[in-house]
Amino acid sequence: MADFLDNTPPVDPNRCERAYLVGVQTPDMQPGEAQELLGELKELVENLRIEVVSSDLINLRAPTPATLLGSGRTDSVITQAKGLDCDLIVIDESLSPAQQRNWEKLSGLAVIDREEVILDIFADRAHTREAVLQVALARMEYSLPRLSRAWTHLSRQRGKGKLGGEGETQLEQDRRLVRDRITRLKHELSTVQKQRGVQRSKRLRVPVPTCSVVGYTNAGKSSLVNALTGSHVLAEDKLFATLDPTTRQLLLRGNQKLLVTDTVGFIRRLPHRLVEAFKATLEETVVADFLIHVIDVTNPNFEHHHATTLSVLAELGAADKTTLTVFNKIDAASAEDLRRARHLAPDAIFVSALTRAGLDQLEERCVELIADEFGATALLVPHDRYDIVARLHAIGHIQEQEHRDDGIFIRGRFPVTQRGLIAPYVHQAG
Repeated sequence: MADFLDNTPPVDPNRCERAYLVGVQTPDMQPGEAQELLGELKELVENLRIEVVSSDLINLRAPTPATLLGSGRTDSVITQAKGLDCDLIVIDESLSPAQQRNWEKLSGLAVIDREEVILDIFADRAHTREAVLQVALARMEYSLPRLSRAWTHLSRQRGKGKLGGEGETQLEQDRRLVRDRITRLKHELSTVQKQRGVQRSKRLRVPVPTCSVVGYTNAGKSSLVNALTGSHVLAEDKLFATLDPTTRQLLLRGNQKLLVTDTVGFIRRLPHRLVEAFKATLEETVVADFLIHVIDVTNPNFEHHHATTLSVLAELGAADKTTLTVFNKIDAASAEDLRRARHLAPDAIFVSALTRAGLDQLEERCVELIADEFGATALLVPHDRYDIVARLHAIGHIQEQEHRDDGIFIRGRFPVTQRGLIAPYVHQAG
């Protein structure tokens, strides 16, 4: 049982090789929205190294409790999937534990929903200790109500008593083990988060502005961070290539430093438990001084991606953050793409992480934003105190320096802990 809890994913890509996808268009969805989501699901499943054999789009007026789709449509999907020799059916909706059990009982195939696909991808991509713990917690919480799906053959009583079965069932034991595992994971996560909080507090002792790069998955966030900072953050053309937040330093004009954090990409219908589980990772967006919202201008659905990102930011409590909207991949964009983008966000910046077009403008906007958002202190240091000037350069970020008759005028941002050092030189008329 321990091995199952720690290592075995709900779907093993090595065992499931051929998938049949089912999209669902409901009355509350925009026309064509289900088709777009189905295309996204196809890419998600293929990221699990599973071949998508075929798919079906079903118009659903109202869900049914047993299988969501109703008996007729369910039978039709099962017949199609078996006829194509598929061993996996993926429903592009959230299935209740009972619905999932009913599907698998009727079909004899593995049946999963969109949430389980995303959980598997996250499990495959997590690398740092914190991300691994977050994914494990989300998967345990997802699996708990579904244990009978995997362990129905273990539901017999282990002991007998006067009432015909006082011993604890294997299923009850399994549930207890999962609950214990969830408790342990939460405790471990709490410890890791405290450690990261200490690291962040050390970082903030020096007043370096911070920004988080956010956006829909595969919008080119990591590529943009690499292009700006000259770093080598993992950047691949696939969904959720980056799960672990990575912070790099960007040196702007005037020796102004900016810490840039690359975050996990958002996606429509991101499972709520993953938003909760990843809040520790995504809280970088909450504590950042401002956000850079990256949008793939070549994606035909970028308006939906824009709305999804704003929705997730609202869930994280970061909706009111100052945000620079950046349309990426302009080197591959059409005139119509650019027109739609300007209509969506008139003040946006247009860049290409590949060709570096527009990056100078983005950096300049960052400088302007830092100057507007974060107050600087003006100092006047006597000419005979160049030791103080050198110290100021070492501990702070100098935005302006000028030699005057009465001293050296300096404007910059300095650590709060250095108030005693700078207090004698504060220049009120600066």
